[in-house]
Parts: sequence; structure tokens; C-alpha cells
Amino acid sequence: MKVEIWSDIMCPFCYIGKRRIETALNDFPHKEDVEVVYRSFELDPNASYKPGVSINELLAAKYGMSIEQAQASNDNITKQAAQDGLTYHLDKILPANSFDAHRLIHFASQHGKMKEMTERLFQAYFTETRNLEDKDLLADLAEEIGLSRDEAAAVLAGDAFSAEVRADEEAANRIGVRGVPFFVLDGKYAVSGAQPLEVFKDALQKAYGEEKPLILVNDDDNAAGACTDGSCDIPTNGK
Repeated sequence: MKVEIWSDIMCPFCYIGKRRIETALNDFPHKEDVEVVYRSFELDPNASYKPGVSINELLAAKYGMSIEQAQASNDNITKQAAQDGLTYHLDKILPANSFDAHRLIHFASQHGKMKEMTERLFQAYFTETRNLEDKDLLADLAEEIGLSRDEAAAVLAGDAFSAEVRADEEAANRIGVRGVPFFVLDGKYAVSGAQPLEVFKDALQKAYGEEKPLILVNDDDNAAGACTDGSCDIPTNGK
């Protein structure tokens, strides 16, 4: 069974959702039969690193909220991430363009390191607050997970794997992905957003061995725990 996950490294709920489906898979009796594939999705293709500008300032300017409101929203997400064992420093992250990070994930996939690369990038961005537009840093991260730094640097210096990133994004558009994280289980069931653990467990059980069209397990378009077009739904109750 294949589990495809559309996500963006810049999306806080994508890391949370990643951890939750991993937890669900750990308890899944058929986990050895499951292949996990990460698909590219850019929340803001026009994003770029702006030195000295905080995420709270960007959110306040974009959505017409105060700095205090933006801080409160990010504090809420940080608490939610902590419940899944993740450490976020959203007040210190460096918003940037994620296209090269997605290309790097596809490069890692060719060497059997897609999962490791995705995890390392999320950790570098949300926990270590690194600038993922820095190609030297990206090459270093690739080397840390056992890939050739020289090969990674060569990929990043050109346009290799750009077509693969665009293909993922086109596939997302075809199946109607409006926000991330978005999970497709064996082409039969879909889960939108960083849903509670039980939703993922239920989806895995339903998808395994069945032959059905794509069915959204959670069909609430306004469900919290997802990011769309650079915007993230912020749960007000911390759940």
C-alpha cells in the first residue's frame, strides 16, 4: 500500500501531520507493506528570505492582525507540536522559498533517503531555525544523512529535479488538493490536515486491501490543522 503525502517544509502542520501518521503506522499491523512517498507542494512559490523580518511581522502584514495576535497564534501551534514530541521555535524561524528543499528531497529519493531528507529539513527549519534558501546549508544537510555533498551541491546549482517538483504540484491540482498536509492512501482514501491520530489509524485500516475511489476521510473543508496559500488554520483550543 502506498501512502502519498503532499506537504511543504515551511508548513508547521505538515511536520505535525508527518509525525502523527508515522505514529499511526508504527501501530499498524501491516506497516511492512506500506510505502510512504513525500510529494512537493509550495504554499507560496513567490516566497523569499527577507533578513531581519520575523514570521510574526509577515503574518501581521499579510492578514491584517497585530504582532501580538500573530505571536499568540504561533504559540498555539508550538504547544500543539509539543504534544507530538516536536520542538518549534516559530518566533525565530526564517521564512524562505522552499523550491530547492523540494528538489533536494527528490534527489534524496533517488538514493533511498527521501524520509531522512524530509525529516532533516523539517527539523532544520522548525527546531534549528535555519535558512533553507541557503544552498550550502542544504548540501550540508544532505551530507548529514549520508548523501554526497558534492552531488547535492551540483543538483542545487542547476535545475535538476525541478520537473519532478512541478509534476507533484500538478498531480495535487488534478486531485483537488487545496491545502497541506494532504495524505492519499493507496489512491482510495484521503486525509486533509494534521488530523488526530485516530483518524490516521482509521484511514490506514480502511484503505488496506480495499478497492475504492478516493474518499476524503474528514470531509470538513474548514477543518483546522492545514495550510493553504501561505495561510494556516489556527486551532483556538490547542487541539
